[in-house]
Amino acid sequence: MALASIFEKIVGRDSGVAFMAYDGSKAGPDSADVRIEVKSPIAVAYLAQAPGELGLARAYVSGHLDVHGDMYALLDKMWNITTNDLTVSEKLEAVRALGVKPLMMRVPPPPQEVRQSTLARLGSRHAKQRDAEAIHHHYDVSNTFYRWVLGPSMAYTCACYPDEDATLETAQYAKFDLVARKLGLQPGMRLLDVGCGWGGMVIHAAREYGVKALGVTLSKQQAEWAQAAIKEAGLEHLAEVRHMDYRDVAETDFDAVSSIGLTEHIGKANVPSYFEFLYGKLKPGGRLLNHCITRPTGSEKTFNKGGFINRYVFPDGELESVGWLIRQMEDLGFEIRHEENLREHYAKTLKAWCDNLDANWEDALQEVGHGIARVWRLYMAGCIVGFERNKIQLHQVLAVKLDAGGRSGVPLRPATSWP
Repeated sequence: MALASIFEKIVGRDSGVAFMAYDGSKAGPDSADVRIEVKSPIAVAYLAQAPGELGLARAYVSGHLDVHGDMYALLDKMWNITTNDLTVSEKLEAVRALGVKPLMMRVPPPPQEVRQSTLARLGSRHAKQRDAEAIHHHYDVSNTFYRWVLGPSMAYTCACYPDEDATLETAQYAKFDLVARKLGLQPGMRLLDVGCGWGGMVIHAAREYGVKALGVTLSKQQAEWAQAAIKEAGLEHLAEVRHMDYRDVAETDFDAVSSIGLTEHIGKANVPSYFEFLYGKLKPGGRLLNHCITRPTGSEKTFNKGGFINRYVFPDGELESVGWLIRQMEDLGFEIRHEENLREHYAKTLKAWCDNLDANWEDALQEVGHGIARVWRLYMAGCIVGFERNKIQLHQVLAVKLDAGGRSGVPLRPATSWP
């Protein structure tokens, strides 16, 4: 059985995807917009070692499997196809056809994959040193590369599109302003932004609302970029970004706390202490806006040790359901005032990032190398499908720390709408 025949049995004859392999076999229409090319037996070896998404990712990231055309279009067509669709006899036939060599070949994972042994040497999951290494792996790639992918806002979190035709920059501004309005920011207030990235929320709060804002990030490159951006904007008197763990912030009595894209890195076991820490940073009547990726229900695994995302993108990342997160917040004393799902907005955000990467592909290859660029191409396209198919969601939860009399300080209706 040729490789093309195996492919055709798995995906079907009408997938609209073309296939070619090193053994000379082909499948699918010649006119297909998307083509998969298996370039060497090493790609098959990766699939034999780790059947499923991890083996495919290793083959693609290493360059032994190529995708010609739009990655999102391919993943959208094949999102629910697995080798489980083959019968036992067909799997045995495929193994015999492939021969022993690629199945017995032992090849190391690509260097872009985070070794579990490396993380283990840094302590238990979500220990400070291990968290710092996980953040360094993903966020300290290259500020230049991130600028090409994210655009001028340098916002690496879900945007909020005011309409279908809004640009990415407009949507990122709208996201920061939505957070500011939900937090009720006013001139003279103090804001703590944990996991602040390149300082987008800090700068927005200081520039647009006259708020004294402190941001913290575990990424040294992010902190340096943010401080330079703050200086260029002439906001040093209001805004500051520090390279530090949020758990080391000493200041208290903040009027508001924003957490935009950090909860995913905290770990389920640490979520209660995380919200307890943020609760302690707020003054009575202070508000917390938690913006994070979630699972659609509480039945899915929060952590996939052998998955592509954990091995290549967000080491030690864990996703919980929004219901579970809200329960932890409530049990620590927060009162929930507003909640919304921006799932479709994240799919649009990721599409814009994919377009940016494609537009700067050759430069990206020079800046970060083929392996990292391929990781990003695969991960972002896959996440679009995940958000569109409701495999993952993005929720904003607004909570308040009540005063001793049980008063929230939240108006009966917000002065401005929360779209």
